[in-house]
Amino acid sequence: MRITRRGFLATAAASVAAAPDRVRVTLLTAAGRIDIDLAARQAPLSTADFLRYIDAKSYDGGTFFRVVRPDNDHGSPVIDVVQGGIRKGARTLPPIAHETTAMTGLRHLDGTISLPRDHVGTGSGAEFFICIGDQPSLDFGGKRNKDGQGFAAFGRVVSGMEIVRTIWRMKADGPSPDAYVAGQMLPHPVPILSARRA
Repeated sequence: MRITRRGFLATAAASVAAAPDRVRVTLLTAAGRIDIDLAARQAPLSTADFLRYIDAKSYDGGTFFRVVRPDNDHGSPVIDVVQGGIRKGARTLPPIAHETTAMTGLRHLDGTISLPRDHVGTGSGAEFFICIGDQPSLDFGGKRNKDGQGFAAFGRVVSGMEIVRTIWRMKADGPSPDAYVAGQMLPHPVPILSARRA
């Protein structure tokens, strides 16, 4: 589902008026603690959807399960990210409208948290990825997606990037559901013990 800037602003207006500038979330993982500031005013739809899963405790028992880096990336341009998701069996909500970086003013920089997607409008707070290093190809107008719409950045890691990088360096030769993610799946996904608003 495509959304215009005008439609995005109209849909988000009420949320933005009531939202704080930042909402901090803490992910306690088996590898360590990760603190993330969510850009609630700039990316209200993506932030609100992610927080629905946090508040439902759907990430408790979830995992970091996928790593993408130059030695295993099958897309172009090559990117460096770590992907996590809710626990198996947790309820998933319908996908949300796509908030491009052109709409939000955010960028895929080192530590940025963003929503994975297939087609525009298929993103959901049920999964997320964190950038390792700056990843401009994931921004609006970037070449990672043929549609040029990029991904929906909605916050940034403020503490614990050493944990994210440790996960990113892990061996990734686990079973994969398809050829595109072959060599990217962790054989021993890193458990998310809890995910809470700080």
